[in-house]
Amino acid sequence: MITKVYLVRHAEAAGNVAKTFQGHNDCEVTEKGHKQLACLAERFKDVHLDIIYSSPLLRTRQTAAAVNKYHGLDVHINQGLIEINGGDLEGMGWEDIPLKYPEQQEMWDNAPHEYWAPNGEKMSEVYERITSTVNHIVHENTGKTIAIVSHGCAIRNYLCYAHGWGIERLRDVMWEENTSVCCIEYHGADCTPVIVYQNDTTHLSPELCTLAHQSWWKTTITEETK
Repeated sequence: MITKVYLVRHAEAAGNVAKTFQGHNDCEVTEKGHKQLACLAERFKDVHLDIIYSSPLLRTRQTAAAVNKYHGLDVHINQGLIEINGGDLEGMGWEDIPLKYPEQQEMWDNAPHEYWAPNGEKMSEVYERITSTVNHIVHENTGKTIAIVSHGCAIRNYLCYAHGWGIERLRDVMWEENTSVCCIEYHGADCTPVIVYQNDTTHLSPELCTLAHQSWWKTTITEETK
């Protein structure tokens, strides 16, 4: 029996454009983000879904609503799917962080597995939280097809786990585009994850992509070598 998960990153939100540490800030989807959502809804129109889960933040709930447009399912809000808590860095511009928090910036860029946010979360806590949450959802819905809507940092951590890597390999995982879709299948009684594809944006035209037109976020080994 195979359980399938579509792991979706939220649409472009205000912080993605303002280049701020969004974290738990409840930013709304932008005008461009709504165009991304229209495309995402069409992508999922003929995809069978049994159940949908979302982080509690507005940008993910808006994205989950688009995934659900043609399905009429209940969207289950799960706190464990929320983005990293940036603590004192919440809402701060990425250009200001290295000036005020150089240690955090150095870790974020070069050793993200060691990252910790003052008065926020450690990256290792995000890794454990998102892994536990998604795996619990999978075990509760064995044999079903599930859509899960979450955030860039949280998804990056889960993909690290799904690759079979410990958190020390986090820097090897590329960032996901807004509304990108990852497909993960789980086989056997232990529900071992197998990544079918990741960061798929075939539903978006080039001009509707967000990260493709920015370079400030490129801190992964994968993206540096492009």
